[in-house]
Amino acid sequence: MHNGEGTLASRLLDALPQTQCTRCGYPDCAAYAQAMAQGEADINQCPPGGAEGVGRIAAILEVPVKPLNPDFGLEGPRNVAFIDEAWCIGCTLCIDACPTDAIFGTNKRMHTVIEAYCTGCELCLPVCPVDCIQLEAVSASSMAADPSPPTGWNVWSPALADTARRRYAAATVRRLGTKVAHSAAKAAQAQEKIADLAAHSLISDPVVLDHKKAVILAAIERARQRKAN
Repeated sequence: MHNGEGTLASRLLDALPQTQCTRCGYPDCAAYAQAMAQGEADINQCPPGGAEGVGRIAAILEVPVKPLNPDFGLEGPRNVAFIDEAWCIGCTLCIDACPTDAIFGTNKRMHTVIEAYCTGCELCLPVCPVDCIQLEAVSASSMAADPSPPTGWNVWSPALADTARRRYAAATVRRLGTKVAHSAAKAAQAQEKIADLAAHSLISDPVVLDHKKAVILAAIERARQRKAN
């Protein structure tokens, strides 16, 4: 990556709302910003940023403003997820899906959404097996009196974006650490079984056991090489 491109991607990332909703077609806001910097994505693919967001991006790239592409969604008010605790089964799938760790709960216990940290990304909705999560507009009462409620950056402040960005970064690091720890535990378990293969196998012939052990160790080494590459 050239330095100019990296700087451009950083500026574009700063212009995005950090909802990490993936509606732009990329796994997170940083990936979308990088794609725009490389000329691989258009400037109008972020519904949460809305028209103002497109304008900010256009100014950075010094290109004409264009309407938000409806194929990626429509601009709307700020929504927050709420969990019907009477129906929640404590499966933790929504916790795993939330990009900003805005859902609190443990296995087989009711979950709840921390409103201040929810970006309204909707990623928790499709993973819930009992459909106990719904979205509600944060300013529902004011919307009833206002036929044109604020949307996009007019309701999603820079402070909220900064908070979401920090929490997403922290959640990413935490999940990576959990994945590494899980992989290490599985590797240790495998090594323990290999060390005493006779106790973990129905095979009693020592020659066959040695051959099986060699095959397993070779498979582990191939997997290690693929991971290293």
